[in-house]
Amino acid sequence: MQKTGMRSPFTISRLDRYVFGQLALGLAVTTIGLVALIWLTQSLRFIQLIIQRGLSPFVFVHLTGLLLPSFVAVILPITVFIVTMFVYTRLTTDRELVVMRASGMSDGSIARPALAMAALAMVVCFVLNVWLVPASLHDFSKFEFQIRNKVAAFLLEPGVFTPIPGHITVYIQSRDKHSVLHGILIEDSRQKGEPATILARTGRLVAGPNGPEVLLRDGSREQIDPKTGRLNVLSFQRNLIDLAQSSTETDKSAPKTSEATIWQLFHPNPAQIPPATRLKWHAEAWRRLVTPFAVMSYTLIALLAVLRSPFRRQSGIIALAGAVLGVMALVALGIGVDSLAARQNGLIPLIFVVAAGPAVVGTVLLLRGERYTRAQPA
Repeated sequence: MQKTGMRSPFTISRLDRYVFGQLALGLAVTTIGLVALIWLTQSLRFIQLIIQRGLSPFVFVHLTGLLLPSFVAVILPITVFIVTMFVYTRLTTDRELVVMRASGMSDGSIARPALAMAALAMVVCFVLNVWLVPASLHDFSKFEFQIRNKVAAFLLEPGVFTPIPGHITVYIQSRDKHSVLHGILIEDSRQKGEPATILARTGRLVAGPNGPEVLLRDGSREQIDPKTGRLNVLSFQRNLIDLAQSSTETDKSAPKTSEATIWQLFHPNPAQIPPATRLKWHAEAWRRLVTPFAVMSYTLIALLAVLRSPFRRQSGIIALAGAVLGVMALVALGIGVDSLAARQNGLIPLIFVVAAGPAVVGTVLLLRGERYTRAQPA
């Protein structure tokens, strides 16, 4: 006879594949569903932008799709917890766990598929936190800047005052079939304290190195001298006005915390990042590296709630409710610890405790119970 206890812990059995398949399918469905729900709710704030600019639905999908990696990184630890608890609870109610234990499987062996899925989810979270999420958010900011700044100028509507980022407002009276603008009024407030009003009979939008430019003909530039208070009027036959906010300023500015790479977070530029923000960046770097361990912590909480609760409906419900409340408390505690560590870097070790501490405790409890089970007489 084959002894169940002598089987290698690295051997994948048919039961492992069966449970892992249910976990993987449930995780895929739950994650896709929650990501789609969050995507719909968060994308509503961009619908007005797309409609006002007259852009195609593909631009909308491209813009909001860049936010999907950040959604997955946030909800993946929670979905792993939900799916693990659901699948193992269903195995309990269908008496499948009873059959597994009767065949000689320990709690550690039964939990192995969930732990394998949690390990894979940890790797996915790590890749998302370190590479994909910062890169996608950086691309999102650049694309949104392009829509608000460069694309806006090409979509001037006749009879409408169109504000363009960079303190410029443009009004056109009409646009003919040859895309020639008529009756142009531009309020240019880019120079502080020296606003200018530009009038032109006709004009045409052209593409410049920084974005859209308008080529004006037969017009004038009116500006009040701040020293004398006199109105200066400069007539011109041809004038080229840059409507786009220069992207060089945004490229030289410091990136947002969510868009910075791990290297930038650990090595911020002192000329761009003030000391208070450097503390926040340092805490954010460690948060990205440590939070994937929360996947394993939440998974072990779900496993212990199902595998260690007595097979009675009331006790099982209490254990499951306790696991849900425990994970909710860990999520809230993690948010609070992240906020404190961003102000005081000496509290960064607490990020490790909150994210990885439950995983260590859960592993000890699971192994202790397995040794106790093996120690029982046959």
